[in-house]
Amino acid sequence: MTDYSALADDIRRWGAELGFQRVGVTGIDLAEDEAHLLNWLDAGHHGEMDYMARHGEKRSRPADLQPGTVRVISARMDYAPEGIRSAWGVINDAERGYVSRYALGRDYHKLMRNRLQKLAERIAGVTGPFGHRVFTDSAPVLEKALARNAGLGWIGKHTLLLDRDAGSWFFLGEIYTDLPLPTDTPPAAHCGTCTRCIDICPTRAIVAPYQLDARRCISYLTIELRGSIPEDLRPLIGNRIFGCDDCQLVCPWNKFARTTSEADFAARSGLDSPLLVDLFGWTEQDFLARTEGMAIRRTGYEGWLRNVAVALGNAPSSATVLAALRARANDNSALVREHVAWALAQHARGKPADHLPVTT
Repeated sequence: MTDYSALADDIRRWGAELGFQRVGVTGIDLAEDEAHLLNWLDAGHHGEMDYMARHGEKRSRPADLQPGTVRVISARMDYAPEGIRSAWGVINDAERGYVSRYALGRDYHKLMRNRLQKLAERIAGVTGPFGHRVFTDSAPVLEKALARNAGLGWIGKHTLLLDRDAGSWFFLGEIYTDLPLPTDTPPAAHCGTCTRCIDICPTRAIVAPYQLDARRCISYLTIELRGSIPEDLRPLIGNRIFGCDDCQLVCPWNKFARTTSEADFAARSGLDSPLLVDLFGWTEQDFLARTEGMAIRRTGYEGWLRNVAVALGNAPSSATVLAALRARANDNSALVREHVAWALAQHARGKPADHLPVTT
């Protein structure tokens, strides 16, 4: 007969051996989080992410998504790469493009899925075949709520998971299972009266503590949104061309964050501090070659050029910047042409690049 308490200890040990920094176990009751999700959807804060509503309550009811599930194994993997230029150094250099730190290396989905599958195989070596399914942001899963309940951290006011010993620079993945493992205890929240994440948000997307309006979030605008970026938000995006990390960068708990030794998360193609004019000169073949295996592919080439055009519109005026924009004024894409025209109009008005925070 399986000793599930001993197995839970083994799972944590095996997880560490596979490169996970924390592993925990939780049950499947997410009633309070389901109410929060439904209120968020009712408010329209998901924007054009229709899949958030389409999956309905499967997201908050694990047994509906994977029948037989009674426990969820949640795992954390740190991703902050070593040896890159400081984030604020890039954000404050308007001639360069800022890429969210999680996207600088290999797309984490496949890596984490493989590691979680290996963990499941180790478990099966003890229990024999068992019901399970592995997830890495690949299905309707409330991963932050599950991770919190599994003892991996608390959900901060910016809606990201925080660990007092590791901050928030990490990925999450799950194994839904029918094994009745003992569960862990959620930690207390430690945000206190701090509002740094709310105050720093360039577009005021954190509309209240623990409430994010994705329609204003730079990560949504530069990654999930497929059409035009609202004009009133374009100047606020600054030079952020794929995602945004400001709320994490100012979080006091991230002074405890650790860099990763995972080679796959190391920065690729010089994207930790790229010149915007260089990126704007990429052909589609360049884009596909230099972002192979990376999360940046999610924007598509057209979305990439849209984002870089906005950043160039926010950059200081120079002959080089203007030449780069004019070279794409007649781009084949109407979306790109629109954002290039806006960027050129910004420079024609002589609008200063006043979007840059001075934060370290």
